[in-house]
Amino acid sequence: MDVLIPSFGRPAELAVTLAGLAGQEGPAFRVILSDQTEGEAAIRQPAVRAMVRVLEAQGRPVRLERHLPRRGLAEHRNFLLGLASAPSVLFLDNDVWLEPGSLDRMSRALQAAGCGFVGSAVQGLSYLDDSRPHERSAFELWPGNEVRPERIRPGTDGFARWPLHNAANLAHAAAELAVPPGEWRLYHVAWVGGCVLFDRRALVDCGGFEFWDRLPLGHAGEDVAAQWRVMERYGGAGIIPSGAVHLEAPTTVVDRDTDAAREILGQ
Repeated sequence: MDVLIPSFGRPAELAVTLAGLAGQEGPAFRVILSDQTEGEAAIRQPAVRAMVRVLEAQGRPVRLERHLPRRGLAEHRNFLLGLASAPSVLFLDNDVWLEPGSLDRMSRALQAAGCGFVGSAVQGLSYLDDSRPHERSAFELWPGNEVRPERIRPGTDGFARWPLHNAANLAHAAAELAVPPGEWRLYHVAWVGGCVLFDRRALVDCGGFEFWDRLPLGHAGEDVAAQWRVMERYGGAGIIPSGAVHLEAPTTVVDRDTDAAREILGQ
């Protein structure tokens, strides 16, 4: 597995993200970290460097890149995907901590389902006391964890699933399901943000993020556009329990003038 981390600023959160990776037991992986921090690079900060050394001491290679100038989120993801060679690639945001066992669970689920991607929806644990059953009403498991292609667009029934990943909804859903330790269930999604494991060939076959040059610098939703393409051809799912914890730092994506999914897919 290649773990691809597009990073901008947030060195403290990045160090925590890397620490989460260091706590994984399997499968074998390398990290490709691309830093677009302007000025002093986040990858040179002491805590980040320390976690890089931990990963390398564990026998997990780390490739550090400085990819400037910034040309938008989609271009950054496209750059990272071009550096990947492993059969599966995990796009991991730089403000997500993964609990031990998450990579192994996601990898086994992707192989078992044979679909295009499996995503771990990031959970904001400050919302553990804020249960929202009305936002979980669209939750639906894939029977037998058998994932099939779906077409998701605004106005479709599948699009209405987007509130599933608000707050700590997946943590509450996992508690209700009581999935035995080490096991997982796959469920229908609209899309998944922050932590998505792709079959690399499936993602590349669907164009990856090559559409980046059709977007202005200020955009969001590039991950949605790529996932919807993969879902139509190969299928995609969320995994529960998630195991991905959002560090709840302020977003670095402040310019969202263009919806990439709408621009690229014409919806």
